[in-house]
Amino acid sequence: MFDTLSERLTGALRDLRGKGRLSEADIDSTCREIRIALLEADVALPVVRTFVARVKDRAKGAEVSGALNPAQQVVKIVNEELVGILGGETRRLNLAKQGPSVIMLAGLQGSGKTTLAGKLAKWLAGQGHTPLLVACDLQRPNAVNQLQIVGERAGATTFAPEPGNGVGDPVDVARRGIAHARDKHYDIVVVDTAGRLGVDTELMAQAAAIRDATNPDEVLFVVDAMIGQDAVATAEAFRDGVGFTGVVLTKLDGDARGGAALSVREVTGQPILFASNGEKLEDFDVFHPDRMASRILGMGDVLTLIEQAEQVFDAKQAEATASKITSGELSLEDFLQQMLAIRKMGPIGNLLGMLPGANTGQMKEALSQVDDRQLDRLQAIIRGMTPAERDDPKIINGSRRLRIAKGSGVSVSEVNDLVSRFFEARKMMKQMAGQFGFGGGGRRASKSRKGKKGKGRSTGQARPRGGLPALPDLSKMPPGLNELPPGLAGLDQLPAGFDPSRLKLPKSK
Repeated sequence: MFDTLSERLTGALRDLRGKGRLSEADIDSTCREIRIALLEADVALPVVRTFVARVKDRAKGAEVSGALNPAQQVVKIVNEELVGILGGETRRLNLAKQGPSVIMLAGLQGSGKTTLAGKLAKWLAGQGHTPLLVACDLQRPNAVNQLQIVGERAGATTFAPEPGNGVGDPVDVARRGIAHARDKHYDIVVVDTAGRLGVDTELMAQAAAIRDATNPDEVLFVVDAMIGQDAVATAEAFRDGVGFTGVVLTKLDGDARGGAALSVREVTGQPILFASNGEKLEDFDVFHPDRMASRILGMGDVLTLIEQAEQVFDAKQAEATASKITSGELSLEDFLQQMLAIRKMGPIGNLLGMLPGANTGQMKEALSQVDDRQLDRLQAIIRGMTPAERDDPKIINGSRRLRIAKGSGVSVSEVNDLVSRFFEARKMMKQMAGQFGFGGGGRRASKSRKGKKGKGRSTGQARPRGGLPALPDLSKMPPGLNELPPGLAGLDQLPAGFDPSRLKLPKSK
């Protein structure tokens, strides 16, 4: 959704790089480009004016004129101000000290409240809570049934004493739901309320009545990030009519201009707590203003990528796989397990999009062509092999390759391509592990460990535990993404005498 905004902002800031000094004309030109980028992204005009004014005042101040790298300082200022309009620090849910805590969802019809209730319940369960969904949307046809289905998929219980479709009192259902949660020892109640196609008096009165009856700890305003400037107007109407303590952005995976959604925090003063960027229950996470600003400015979101990896990768298995990489003993079975774990993290294009610089230039175009179905074909080929063939791919001769191709529904050339690329990747990763001090590194490295005094290369550094993670084979993907691991092509051919220990890397704090 923010690709266009990201491209325009990074383009405006890119023009500053390489300049030793910045004139007022340079700053004015950059701020003008930033203003155009924000307006084209549908950011509210008052927010644009405030943002650009802050950037311009700071850019013309002493912190830029006295900086060793003024262009980089301007980028830092833009990043900090962008974090500011997105909310500053990450805000967590405020839960009651004595349960059950009540979270009320409000918003227009079609904003995704019911699906979000299931996503929130699944996320809360993963945090160790026992959520109860309460069906108070008794107006929209089949809303109660939809919440029950979503709740079942999320592994949460749904309290739905009324059939809905215009039957039942939502305020009474909300009261009874909280009483039921207290009796059955649920610690969080998620109340799904009714929406309308537009803001009206009846909608506000009903939402306010449910709020008064339940006294919620959090009232979350669910806003569709694709509705444009109406997001700001609707947010202001709900703030004045019902009041809310936080915002949830949905449908961030759309291709509409989502700048208006970014304006909600600045206009209403209430923080964005969560963001939903897909239809699956797993496509939901805490909103981090600093990480979102980093992604918009093309700096990536490595922290979120690491957190997602920690959820799906087993530490012991990853360490064992890393050990096999350094020794050159990685098998196709290990490769398959690593690929399955990566698939659990989401679409490959989304994962690669979190890397710094992934949303700019040719890389962005290449990411748009990534097809996860290619990984499904690789899985089918490996699953068509016997355990012995996965453990030792060298035994896969011509007849075996023909059998594997027929069994997995692919051509023999695809099997050949997978096997040959696997050997190349395994060799490259082993060499890289040795060059960067992770052990391994081929025959020459093993000789240097056994070897005689004065022979072989040694940095004198202790070898760290673990090694490099196994990454999926990206064969037949667009140029720039078909290396294994992606983006590391050529590192297996470093110049003679290269010693990575002499690199001047920043010290960790």
